[in-house]
Amino acid sequence: MGACDRAIKVETDQLEAVIPKNHPKQWMTGIEKGSFLDKATGFREVGDGLMVVDWLMEVGSDEAWSDHVIAPDGNGVGRYFWYDNETDPERRSYALMAHGSSQRKRMIEGPQLCHRMKPVRPEVIRGNDFVAVKTTYNFEYAAPGRKPGARWTQLIVFPKGERYFLLSDRIESVNSSDEMFLRNDTPGCIRHEKGDTFSEVYLSYLSGPKGVRIPAAEFFTPFPPDLKFGYRRDTHRTPDHFIRAYHLKDKETGKDGPWLAGLTLDPSVVYEAWCSQRPGGIIVMIEEVHGKPVKAGDAFSAAHIVGYFDTIEEMHKAYDRHKGHTGLITDSTGWRLVK
Repeated sequence: MGACDRAIKVETDQLEAVIPKNHPKQWMTGIEKGSFLDKATGFREVGDGLMVVDWLMEVGSDEAWSDHVIAPDGNGVGRYFWYDNETDPERRSYALMAHGSSQRKRMIEGPQLCHRMKPVRPEVIRGNDFVAVKTTYNFEYAAPGRKPGARWTQLIVFPKGERYFLLSDRIESVNSSDEMFLRNDTPGCIRHEKGDTFSEVYLSYLSGPKGVRIPAAEFFTPFPPDLKFGYRRDTHRTPDHFIRAYHLKDKETGKDGPWLAGLTLDPSVVYEAWCSQRPGGIIVMIEEVHGKPVKAGDAFSAAHIVGYFDTIEEMHKAYDRHKGHTGLITDSTGWRLVK
């Protein structure tokens, strides 16, 4: 374990990872871009970081808000990037590719944590067979008619002997909503040029009980998230396992490496999940959790496993060992998942 003013570096017998405190290489929240190392194979994450957190949101139009949802410092809640909001043809086209056209959404509280979260001071927790890092932050700005102050807590546990970490995101709400959800990237986006960094994507929740393996060539041309490879709880059967993974590839040799997977341990918490190719060589793996009625004072959370696996079968075995949990805690006895 190493710490400096900018970040915390975690090193176990199997992994290395960096958690930013300020001035990140890409985004705040989650695991920093390019830092997640699998010591067994030498492979690293190839996106913009892992388990990166975005907005606190809900379904609905922000049309009535116009341009008034701006904090004094310019870093607050703004209008959702939606094609109907855009008049410039290029921005309108990109909005369709980025967010689709089938379900309009809006922000409840901001800022967008990955982009604009102010410096944090995570707590480091050491145990006999694990190390954990806990980060908390209160949303600072709110949409019209809402108040700021929801508390976000991200707890990341790195167990000794494992090629993965466990993570929970928890929201303590100060607002009410019919369908409040937290948006993140699970496990994280994929940066590539014609599939040079990965060979395939695996989504356990599509195409039947075994899931679907999607070759990299499907992502050579941009497409919106509601065209294909999407999941919505209101239109899809809740799967037994909710796993999203990509098969890493060595850019120099073309040989496959391990899978990098994100396992959301209670499938029913997933509200919507995308796997779409945006312009600019990035596959977006947005996942929205909860999406249910919330009253002010309520809390909700989701728990995940994120890490390296040699086979899809290994992912499912790990899932079965930890299935059904939505939270993660540490105390004097160690760490444990909770429901």
